[in-house]
Order: sequence, then C-alpha cells, then structure tokens
Amino acid sequence: GGGGSGSGSREAVERLVREHPVVVFMKGSPAQPLCGFSNAVVQILRLHGVEDYRAHDVLQDPDLRQGIKNYSNWPTIPQVYLNGEFVGGCDILLQMHQNGDLVEELKKLGIRSALLDAEKDQEKK
Repeated sequence: GGGGSGSGSREAVERLVREHPVVVFMKGSPAQPLCGFSNAVVQILRLHGVEDYRAHDVLQDPDLRQGIKNYSNWPTIPQVYLNGEFVGGCDILLQMHQNGDLVEELKKLGIRSALLDAEKDQEKK
C-alpha cells in the first residue's frame, strides 16, 4: 500500500524498533508464544537473563505484521531488533547465541548476559 500513518507504516515501525534497546516482533507474547520460532527467541533471551524487552504480537495487528516485514526486508516472524537495528529471526539469534555474538551485542547495550555469570560458576568448580 501507500504511505499513511497506520501501524504498518515505515514511521510507525521505526518508532517501535527504537522505543527500547531490545525489541521482538513475534506471534503471541513472551508468556505465551504462539509459534515454535517465537518461543525459541523468548527462550534464548531468557537464557541470557534478558527479561526487560519490548515484545509486539503481530497476530494482534496484521498491518504491523506486514509493515515489519517490509521494514526489515525479511519475510518471516519473529524478528529481533537490538538498538533499533534489525538482527534477524530465530535461526540467526540461535547462531549468535551459540557463537557468543549475542553476549557481545547485549554488552554493547549495557546488558550483562546471565550466561557470563553461569560460566563463572563453572570455572570455580
């Protein structure tokens, strides 16, 4: 569609991705994810102890669902944004989780990953 100021407009989406350091567009809510990929993103963030993030349920808002895909040029949900930058979906977040990039990215946002503390506990043993 054209421009306009609906929830799916570029301006509206831009505002959403910038309103918090960690923003997730998902199906359902963190308490009740409605697809396996959305659930995986929630679980990964939880592993890192990231409880304070903004989640938007695209199932509540078809305009937003399409708008966010246009904005990121990424065809699927969930989508994760760090500091207003599109990171990717579930598979990319999982990869970043496994190779340590996510810890680093969170650090840039001033968020200390819980996994760092878990590793410290391992070393003591």
